[in-house]
Amino acid sequence: MFGIFKNQMRNPAFRIGIDLGGTKIEAIALSANGSILARRRVATPSGNYELIVRAIVDLVSAIEKELGASGSVGIGTPGAISPATGLIKNANSTVLIGHAFDKDLSSALDREVRLSNDANCFALSEALDGAAAGAEIVFGVIIGTGTGGGIAVRGTILTGLNGIAGEWGHNPIPWPRQEELPGPQCYCGRKGCLETFLSGPGLSRDFLDARGDHLEPPDIVRLAEANDEAAETCLRRYENRLARGLAHVINILDPDVIVLGGGMSNIQRLYQRVPRLWDQYIFSDRVETKLVRPIHEDSSGARGAAWLWPLEPS
Repeated sequence: MFGIFKNQMRNPAFRIGIDLGGTKIEAIALSANGSILARRRVATPSGNYELIVRAIVDLVSAIEKELGASGSVGIGTPGAISPATGLIKNANSTVLIGHAFDKDLSSALDREVRLSNDANCFALSEALDGAAAGAEIVFGVIIGTGTGGGIAVRGTILTGLNGIAGEWGHNPIPWPRQEELPGPQCYCGRKGCLETFLSGPGLSRDFLDARGDHLEPPDIVRLAEANDEAAETCLRRYENRLARGLAHVINILDPDVIVLGGGMSNIQRLYQRVPRLWDQYIFSDRVETKLVRPIHEDSSGARGAAWLWPLEPS
């Protein structure tokens, strides 16, 4: 795929998974049975593509030095590789867009790397040995600084012909209320994308619009727990919007399990309230789909990236 590399390996000693986020880069090394052998995390260089590549190379080098061997490398990244151009598209970390990220990393690391969308990696991790282990169809949701989705079917990532399977966050909010139209401006150039409502910044914006104060989501949750009416009303709007968005997914994909990831997945009340709300929007007399927290939490992205390279038998 990327030519012959000097460091190309057969039967690597372990798998390295890299989760490239907007604020942090996490790297882990997994053994054959999925146990974590090493973990490192650094801040993501801001707005500089070359420094991001260098940071990943340095993380891989540090882990391999620590473990005294070489591993395969998988990368979970915002956006996706365009099948048409081979370049990154649709990344909310816009500095990646238009670069041959997989090829640049392969060259810098002197080996083939495997790269997939970060939400795909999250879904794969939780489908293989996480909260949805054994489920046939898994929809993995990342709701943090952005809003994304990934699909795993029978333990395999579903990428799609155009490389956009699961790109849930850039559809319009379903069953919109009048006050939700035309919706906030999204970085993708459209208005009213689910991401603008369901991301962490989307919740903060909604609270700001309602009460005039800027608060981060955990602070809004704490206010609601303290019986603040504005915060409670804001969270109820959020829950209804999330229920509508996930009902749309269930109507199309009918997954066994939906796993929530990203910072917003730490809002515990979502797991009880959202399934009670989504029934009214789902085209079925009964809804068996489960909404669950990730077992591997914020390590799922890196674990899924590592799982892009199944170890061959020795």
